[in-house]
Amino acid sequence: MDHRRPTLCVLDASSYVGLWVTKGLINRGYPVHAAVQKTGNPEIEKTIREMGKVENGLVVLPVDIMDYQSILVALKGCSGLFCCMDTPHVYDEKMVDLEVRGTINVVEACARTDTVEKIVFTSSLTAAVWRENILSEKDVDERCWSDKEFCRKMKLWYPLAKTLSEQAAWALAMDRRLNMVSINAGLVLGPAVAEENSVSTISYLKGAAEMYENGVLAVVDVKFLVDVHIRAMEDSSTGGRYFCFDQIVNSEDETVKLANTLRPLISIPPRCEGQGREGFAERLRSRRLHKLIEGAAS
Repeated sequence: MDHRRPTLCVLDASSYVGLWVTKGLINRGYPVHAAVQKTGNPEIEKTIREMGKVENGLVVLPVDIMDYQSILVALKGCSGLFCCMDTPHVYDEKMVDLEVRGTINVVEACARTDTVEKIVFTSSLTAAVWRENILSEKDVDERCWSDKEFCRKMKLWYPLAKTLSEQAAWALAMDRRLNMVSINAGLVLGPAVAEENSVSTISYLKGAAEMYENGVLAVVDVKFLVDVHIRAMEDSSTGGRYFCFDQIVNSEDETVKLANTLRPLISIPPRCEGQGREGFAERLRSRRLHKLIEGAAS
């Protein structure tokens, strides 16, 4: 642990992305408050608690996002927050409401502290790509938002949760004059993702055929995603939304590869048995991410 580095909080550290952000911070010498929910992933929570026994500078704290006071305890002494909320439970209308309410509580708690200077908020590309006519825009970039009524009509609960949560976080952050960055991640891939992040993975992939055919189905390696999160926290010039993906899945070869990566969660679509056909046009744009990466490298 580097005592010169500020203490940072990860909430929920028992989510898949939260676990990897915690690991990334520890590897870089940051003191970390790992806030874990009782309703989080029990296997990841076990891993975090084992890390807390051996990693100097890692403090594991219980948190209930419906309990404002427990959030304040987790944030005490922290200069920044990585808000990485996901649920191991099936996304439905009730879960959407809980995630939005929890997000509001977390951002409001940050505003009430004297120490939190920045929030890096983990969101999703699904908060930007869904609308009645998915082809209505040539390019999809950080200015785009998913249509909430369309998501409700099609029961796309995961995109709805991510859209409403991110919009609520932005509204409150601007009202409270908080410095916030959102990272809109593609489908997260990484070690043991099919076992440890199964619900979010399946939820993200609802409507995968439509995303694929319209050039907006994208994936991101969790280690790259973590690097972007930490760069966004460290770089004082960052602000706004950043689309984060390292590949757009737009050919049958790539679809088969993705299905094999996620076995046994998903199976190879029958129409992909004949591989190698011409792919669909890529429509996602990530110019802001490229600038962040180039700036960090220079």
